[in-house]
Amino acid sequence: MLSILTISLRLSQSKLYLKILGIPYFIEDTNIPILSNIVERVLQSTHIFNNMTLASKPKIIKALNKSDMVII
Repeated sequence: MLSILTISLRLSQSKLYLKILGIPYFIEDTNIPILSNIVERVLQSTHIFNNMTLASKPKIIKALNKSDMVII
């Protein structure tokens, strides 16, 4: 009797954590704070992140209350 072997292929479903340090809180030469949609557009335009999808919106956290730097 001949048995049939079924093979299924799956893409990786890995989730990674990315922490970006040393980002200015305000957009250069303005008083406009950096927003998550700006971070998303920059990541999408960078060739390193071409085939990646974000699992959630980037969270922007000030490094310290009085600091002008953020952690994304």
